[in-house]
Amino acid sequence: MTEEQKTYPQTEAHQAKGDWNPIWSQLQDLDPEFLEAYLAFRSVPHREGPLPQKYKELIMIAINAATTHLYAPGVRRHMQNALKAGATQEEVLETIQLTSVMGIHSCNLAIPILMEEVAKFEE
Repeated sequence: MTEEQKTYPQTEAHQAKGDWNPIWSQLQDLDPEFLEAYLAFRSVPHREGPLPQKYKELIMIAINAATTHLYAPGVRRHMQNALKAGATQEEVLETIQLTSVMGIHSCNLAIPILMEEVAKFEE
């Protein structure tokens, strides 16, 4: 089978649905089979499982807005999807507020280290 004859149903479905990260276009050019495998893996919890789509989208907002990720296009895309799935502005706002709790982990990690290092320095 030639490259032109291969089909990529996950890729096509994500593009048609509008759930497309523009960076994936570059990956598609470089290795369409890898992208297809990734999208198939990524899609499992989106198409199966007990959580309603609205909650799945709120979780994706939290992941994309998290201080360890900070991916604005994903935040925007999943906000649009969440609103389409019935989420309210208040629910999206609370998701963002809950996500902001992750920022405290920098202090949780660094403050004890600071105290140890100051104690060593003062010895």
